[in-house]
Amino acid sequence: MKTLIVTLEYPPQVGGIANYIYNLALHLNPEETIVYAPPDKRQADFDNINKWKTYRLNPYFGFIWPQWLRLYFQLSTLIKAEKIEQLYINHVLPVGYVAFLIKKIKNIPYTLFLHGTDIEIAAAHTSKRKKFIKLCKQAKAVVVNSEFLKNKLLAVADDLSDVRIIYPCPSDDFVDEKIDQDQLATLRAKLALGGKRVIITVARMVEGKGYPHLVRMLPEILKKVPNLVWLIVGDGPKNNEIFAMIQKNNLQNVVRFVGSIGATELKKYYSLADLFVLLTHKDENHEEAWGTVFLEAAVCGLPVVAGQVGGVGEAVLNEQTGVLVDVHQEQQVTESIVRLLNDSKLARQYGQAGQERVLSYFRWKKEVLKLQ
Repeated sequence: MKTLIVTLEYPPQVGGIANYIYNLALHLNPEETIVYAPPDKRQADFDNINKWKTYRLNPYFGFIWPQWLRLYFQLSTLIKAEKIEQLYINHVLPVGYVAFLIKKIKNIPYTLFLHGTDIEIAAAHTSKRKKFIKLCKQAKAVVVNSEFLKNKLLAVADDLSDVRIIYPCPSDDFVDEKIDQDQLATLRAKLALGGKRVIITVARMVEGKGYPHLVRMLPEILKKVPNLVWLIVGDGPKNNEIFAMIQKNNLQNVVRFVGSIGATELKKYYSLADLFVLLTHKDENHEEAWGTVFLEAAVCGLPVVAGQVGGVGEAVLNEQTGVLVDVHQEQQVTESIVRLLNDSKLARQYGQAGQERVLSYFRWKKEVLKLQ
């Protein structure tokens, strides 16, 4: 069935939604798949290596309201030219409006893909909530990325007939990559990790990721694990605030700040660590609906300490592949981290269980079958 995927976030743009949509497209029939995405200065090099066709267009009018009407005309043209039979719609507000019109006028069905913020925006505004529910009810199916998000959706629109969960998975390239041990040894020496116990956090420096909590707890953890090093992979608007906290607590020699790195380098850094720690927590109205980084850590055989919030408990099985903690209970968090750093047998058990779980259940080729 000829499918047009419509998205406002797509590689080479970096982000969870962009990665999700790219991996979805990667595992569909390329001869039956078309992607519509916004322009990007780096698009040529990226789009040319993919087997499916990608259209890059600006979806909005500058001065005509509603601005998304431009997207309607663009998609109508593509549907006719490419003989499209169905739409996969991301960003329900506003792209869902366009899909709704196309269904009414051209009888082309659409499937909605919700990524979390769509539901939060709809739930916070009465007028948008009504429109959101209408768009969901008119969809052929609604796809979410976790059981948590499904429950959140049904709390807003409780009588939807077809809601499916397609879990975000680590990419095939990430799973299949073999790490060069000589390169790993060089990187370990560069970061001065010889004789160290290493925890790693891979996340943007934003609210809800728990960086300040771990900074406050590190001095206590160091009393039990004095040779500890914390690798931070990520960047973001909170970095100056977090750096200041690190300096205030005299942790400059403990923290190795890597910053943002490309996907092809990421597995090497996971492979340097003994434990993955990400103290996710609720931030105002936002909760982590999932967490692909937990599965990436598991692929590398790492046990996990994660903040219990939202859909994190679906990615990390408590006392099976890691430990779920209340980030506000500092003693619990500290003890969990110390336990997994000092008990190598337990850490290995959790890491192996997590790795086997990902390889058995969280593969894109299996998840996309749920769209059939």
